[in-house]
Amino acid sequence: MKLRHFLTLSDLTSDELRTLIRRASELKALHKRGELYRPLRARTLAMVFDKSSTRTRVSFEAGMAQLGGDSMFLSPRDLQLGRGEPIEDTSRVMSRMVDVIVIRTHEHATVTTFAQHSVVPVVNALTDRFHPCQLLADMQTYLEHRGDITGRTAVWIGDGNNVCHSWMNAARLLDFTLVVSTPAGYEPDAELVADCGRNVRLVSDPREAAKGAEVVVTDTWASMGQEGEKAERAAAFQGYRVDDKIMAQAAPDALFMHCLPAYRGSEVTAEVLDGAQSVVWDEAENRLHAQKALLEFLLVGTPG
Repeated sequence: MKLRHFLTLSDLTSDELRTLIRRASELKALHKRGELYRPLRARTLAMVFDKSSTRTRVSFEAGMAQLGGDSMFLSPRDLQLGRGEPIEDTSRVMSRMVDVIVIRTHEHATVTTFAQHSVVPVVNALTDRFHPCQLLADMQTYLEHRGDITGRTAVWIGDGNNVCHSWMNAARLLDFTLVVSTPAGYEPDAELVADCGRNVRLVSDPREAAKGAEVVVTDTWASMGQEGEKAERAAAFQGYRVDDKIMAQAAPDALFMHCLPAYRGSEVTAEVLDGAQSVVWDEAENRLHAQKALLEFLLVGTPG
């Protein structure tokens, strides 16, 4: 098979993304029926994480086990990376020993450099710029609740961060509209906004932005590594909390999404997060099945 990496959602074509999302739901159904499907027997996944994780680590480890393979977890202190070995050398060595490498780190350049020197697929499990695995699960969740997202409208309220950037890529690939509402100074990357063309619009007023949206999405106001900015960000993001008034502006059956962890009373109220329109637990569960579909795609190809 041709070597493929998954560093951003844009590493897939629109057709590949749609196929992968549908395949994720098929693998979910297979698992719930108790049927064994183990195409990755004797394959090994290495996870290099220098950021903490709950959903990402558990879903990759469980997913690899369900597909019949093995996985190993490595923090920087477990590797010579922590003692200054170049990323290029670590990539050359590790990729000769395992079948796929998942990296969760700060700088996006770390995963691109690692991929350039790897002879096996490299997966971005979160960088400061993109979080494409989350979007696989989010798009699967939308498909399962509402069908094809093409032509629909979603609104992102909050920080123009890595998850927002990946929603923007999803809007371009799947041809839906994403309205992004952030405080001044926290907008998403301007070049990426331009690349997304008509699929992404910026509207500063969150209530105006939410009007008619079929999905309302937010994320924590202070991501990992931004803990020192909590007070400053809490002040800047006042008015951008997703509450009943924001949800009332959206379509009556709008879904609420959040990649988690969520902070009730900060970026979202408890009433919305735990309310009937929230699908956050489905998003979390779908990380497992979406990433199984991704591993299958990268290592053996998608059946059919």
